[in-house]
Formats: sequence, structure tokens, C-alpha cells
Amino acid sequence: MAVTEPRTSPDSGPFQPDLDRQKSLWARIWEHRALYVAISPFYILFAVFGLFPIAFSLYLAFHKWDGIGVMTYNGLNNFKYMLTDAEFWQAVGNTLMIWIYSTIPMLFFALIIAFLLHAPFIKFRTLFRVGYFLPNVTSIVAVAIIFGALFANNYGFLNYLLQSVGLPVVEWLNAPWGIKIAISSMVVWRWTGYNAIIYLAGLQSIPQTLYEAAKIDGASAVQSFFRITIPMLRPVILFTVITSTIGGMQLFTEPQVLVGNDGGAGAAGMTIVLYLYRESFINNYFGYGAAVGWGMFLIIALFSIVNWKLVQGKSS
Repeated sequence: MAVTEPRTSPDSGPFQPDLDRQKSLWARIWEHRALYVAISPFYILFAVFGLFPIAFSLYLAFHKWDGIGVMTYNGLNNFKYMLTDAEFWQAVGNTLMIWIYSTIPMLFFALIIAFLLHAPFIKFRTLFRVGYFLPNVTSIVAVAIIFGALFANNYGFLNYLLQSVGLPVVEWLNAPWGIKIAISSMVVWRWTGYNAIIYLAGLQSIPQTLYEAAKIDGASAVQSFFRITIPMLRPVILFTVITSTIGGMQLFTEPQVLVGNDGGAGAAGMTIVLYLYRESFINNYFGYGAAVGWGMFLIIALFSIVNWKLVQGKSS
């Protein structure tokens, strides 16, 4: 004889219906309206100052506009002109060269500094961390002015040092390579400490038992560094490379204050953002400037993907 189990009440047990799911979306939103109102300021500000400018720039990229008059639909002409503009590609080349000059030494020095700060024999670690991070919170304009004095052609501090040892004066800001070195030096000085703090946090998350086991197996300090430290820091290194790529492709204040809106001698300091600024806010080609902005976005996305593949490799 089969035993019939009592039916579970709709208001109890595992078969209780999810009443929230049976409600409409707007009914659920109205029910939790106090919570949505509490978080709404962020989304309102993001929509006004983030989402709308992005959408408007995309719309503007297909138009011709001087910022005051009537917009004229221009189709893909802005993008076609950008692809054939020699000045745009020079700005891209300048940006890439400055990025290479700055990113490689910056991340190398940051890793060395982090490794030294992580060493047990270092005292006053907090003081060193604050000192290395200070350049990152210093005004970029002030930094550019100071470096302009250091690299000045006639009375710069670097030329004073060269003359003191009997070497000829170098006109740093009159030579294309000198301008790139000056801008790269500002980037290295500003961001090395920031990346060192990030690397230090990554080093502190590596279990010490791995180093102890490697030491028992007879591994040297160099072998431990390349077999344990670098692989364990790979996600952190990937993060710093991606952020350095995004920041390096958006250089503006450093070259603008150092060499002006024309990029200096031979337009060697003309970066992509400085070129965008000149075309949009000086020449009043806002439609073309928006197209350059989206071109820069594609370049940053492409280089970020390439860096991801190179650094992360098959382990991604």
C-alpha cells in the first residue's frame, strides 16, 4: 500500500514560491525605491559626465563642427582624413617612442625598489613608501616646470653638470630625441614609486614557505627570483603594464607644458592627446578631434590586448 505524503503548504517548505520573481520589474524597483534612490547619485553623475560625453563624441566624430555653428554630417571623412594625415601618424609614433623610453625603465626600477623594500634588513619601510609615492601626488604642471629647468638649453642643471666635467652643452629641448628623453624622464620620476608600491603589495602576498622550500632544494636567490617571484607576480606585472599603456598613450600635460602646443622642435613632443587638443580646441575641428579620440581608443585597446597576450601568455 503506497503511502501518500502530505502536501507541503504553499507558505512553507521548499516549494514556497518566490513571490519577488512573480512581480514585474517596475514593481520590484518601486518596492526597493529607497535603495535605488540612495545609489542614484553615482549613476546620475556617471550618465551626465561619463556616458553622455562618450556617446556625444561618437556622434560628433561623424560630423563637421567648429564648436559654435551648425553641425554638418560628414560621414566617414573624419576617419579617412585621420588615416591619411601624416601629423597624426607622427603623433602616434612619438607617443609609442615615449612610452617605450618610459615604461621599460620605470617598471624595471619599480620592481627593484619593491624587492629592496621587501628585504628584511630595510628599516623605516613606511617612510620609504611615503617618499616613493610622493611624486605621484605632485602637480604635473609643477613637475613639468621643474624638468623644464633641468633640461633647459642654456642654463639647465643638466648642462651645468656637463660643463662642470668638461663636456659640451646639449640643447635638450631643441633636439627631437632630447624632447622625448625629457618627457620620458618625467613619466619615470612620477610613476616609478607608484608601481613600486603595487609590486611591494604583490611581493608581500607570496607565501614565504615557497622560498624556504626552494632554499632547502638548493636554489639560489637569482633562481628563486626568476622561478618564484616573477611567476607569482605575473598578474601584478600584467596590471602595471596595462595601466602604464593606458597612461602612456594619454600623455598630455607633460609635453604641453614642456614644449608647447606645437610639440617643440620637429613636433617631437606631439603626442596623440596633444594633437587631439590642438585640432579640437585651437583649430576648432571638434568633429575631427572626436575621430582622433576614438582612434586613440582603438590604439589603446589594441596595445592592451597585445600586452595581455605577451605578459599573461598561455596561463591566461
